[in-house]
Amino acid sequence: MPFLGQDWRSPGWRWVKTEDGWKRFEPFSPALENKNNQLNDISHTVILTGDEDEEIYTTEDCELAAKKRKKDHCRNNTNSQCFYRENWIYVHKESTRERHGYCTLGEAFNRLDFSSAIQDIRRFNYVVKLLQLIAKSQLTSLSGAAQKNYFNILDKIVRKVMEDQYNPRLIKDLLQDLSSTLCILIRGVGKSVLVGNINIWMCRLETILLWQQQLKNLQMNKQVNNGLTLSDLPLHMLSNILHRFSDGWDIITLGQVTPTLYMLSEDRQLWKKLCQYHFAEKQFCRHLILSEKGHIDWKLMYFALQKCYPIKEQYGDTLHFCRHCSILFWKDYHLALLLKDGGHPCTASDPNTCLMPVSPQHFIDLFKF
Repeated sequence: MPFLGQDWRSPGWRWVKTEDGWKRFEPFSPALENKNNQLNDISHTVILTGDEDEEIYTTEDCELAAKKRKKDHCRNNTNSQCFYRENWIYVHKESTRERHGYCTLGEAFNRLDFSSAIQDIRRFNYVVKLLQLIAKSQLTSLSGAAQKNYFNILDKIVRKVMEDQYNPRLIKDLLQDLSSTLCILIRGVGKSVLVGNINIWMCRLETILLWQQQLKNLQMNKQVNNGLTLSDLPLHMLSNILHRFSDGWDIITLGQVTPTLYMLSEDRQLWKKLCQYHFAEKQFCRHLILSEKGHIDWKLMYFALQKCYPIKEQYGDTLHFCRHCSILFWKDYHLALLLKDGGHPCTASDPNTCLMPVSPQHFIDLFKF
């Protein structure tokens, strides 16, 4: 009869789990020995407590100790690490034989790697807009872990803006909406809908107010460059740059740099094309604004229409949804070229035909039941 030890892989050998899979432990291997020390595998360790006495840990004690160390490590590194590093998640809204339960907004927010996405300039505005929508209406639907992850990502966003001075206006709007929502929940509803102690939420609200003050006092660094600058470009190139902006506030901000840019930012045709891009002609008739000379003031019309109708959202990169396998994922173009599957484990013959970009609002709607 064969001998069956505790380690089913091979009785008599010791195995260590690594990133590449299970490997057999060899005492003379320095690399594996270091990996073993990092894992703190004490399943068969004997700890001497004296010259003659010794205490041998049982398997159950070792498993409990390992779980406790893993839990403590997660708690100690929550502020600096994201809970998951995956780039995709299967979206299922009902139980099946293969999968029990359903996917929630909090689970998707944890599983998708938003912590790394904010480091990509193409995805930064997308993540900020998503956090803003969650702050307005979906904050209470997040689980406790997702809410903790939410504020950790928000902390990284504020740090990035303070260091790089990148788009502080967008973050100010996010913090304003978040602070308003928390004030209403804390004062009006209380902890009946907020996961965790009410004092924790008061501390989070104080942190948000501190962030708002830091962004208010943010001073833009003046860059010294002896080479070509934006002002050295021809007028037609500067005008072409302004016509590529999809946000009116960005046009106004750029127009404050130099008198030439200010003159170009006040062009009527520029604001007319911006209005035509975001709004329909029927909406123009309802909010027609004329200037003193009797012409249509397209700049004022843009901001008037913006208050009444949503504008088109434009992002460098977004989450994608595969209609074939119901997977929500970040489309990694480099990985897609290598695997030819759109950046996720797809079983379709042509995955690119099944992909659909997901806006921040569509992301939230996917998890409404």
